[in-house]
Amino acid sequence: MSTPIKNRYDFVLVFDVQDGNPNGDPDAGNLPRVDPETGRGLVTDVCLKRKVRNYVQLTKECKDGFDIFVKEKAILGNLIEEAYSRLGINLEEEPADPKDGKKRNTKNKGQGNEVNKARDEMCRTFYDIRAFGAVLAIGANAGQVRGPVQLTFSRSVDPIVTLEHSITRMAVATEAEAEKQSGDNRTMGRKHTVPYGIYISHGFVSAHLANQTKFSEEDLKLFWNALENMFEHDRSAARGLMATRNLIIFKHDSALGNAPAHMLFDRVQVKRRTDLTKPAREFSDYQVLLDGQELKEIKKEVPANA
Repeated sequence: MSTPIKNRYDFVLVFDVQDGNPNGDPDAGNLPRVDPETGRGLVTDVCLKRKVRNYVQLTKECKDGFDIFVKEKAILGNLIEEAYSRLGINLEEEPADPKDGKKRNTKNKGQGNEVNKARDEMCRTFYDIRAFGAVLAIGANAGQVRGPVQLTFSRSVDPIVTLEHSITRMAVATEAEAEKQSGDNRTMGRKHTVPYGIYISHGFVSAHLANQTKFSEEDLKLFWNALENMFEHDRSAARGLMATRNLIIFKHDSALGNAPAHMLFDRVQVKRRTDLTKPAREFSDYQVLLDGQELKEIKKEVPANA
């Protein structure tokens, strides 16, 4: 694994959705998430992290060092046990090093420095643990990892409209349904969309925490690529047309940084360029400004002390 990153980063991600549901709320019948006080749309941080995980899994094919810990149908406790097995630590026996205890306090559970070794092995193996961290104090126990990469909830620039559409499937699921409809065989359903919304998310990359998880320059480059391209490999009928429009990266000169994150984020603005009395329905209705100048590039790295 290459050297951990030495610089702090803060970033702004601008993405949009057209005729789709960017992040359904299971507590609200899968309607698009909305701030009830302002009407602005929301997309959770874990939603975006899921897309990053999927992109890494797709492009790296779970190669050594780039496996994904939180993936579909994974049994997390088993993955921690496998880490101990790779290290040659037998959790059914007494600790090999007396410093870790003269006897095993709980069968099949790591203790003492064994936990630190397992945690380091989990960071080495799984990209998403190295980036986002994880709670590993389950099963065999590998402690807890605080990840260097963190994202905020995304919030739409303007209030969104959530639409609910009736849809028809020209088939039924069972013979009983067919008999009730006398062979008509139709199933009614519902679909939820946002006609258009442009969202802003803010993120942070800590060099200090990267040193603990060994999050490297290669890992960071992969993360930027994921933010740029994650929607291209996450198409579905439910999500409509989604795209990363801009990724503005503020690179600091050191691990401590040159400026507070909120001051850097204030340098980025997304404004309507069209008649405010008419609803926005596409990206060209907005302009993304960096230091007052319209931003044309999809990805732009800016010195944090500029």
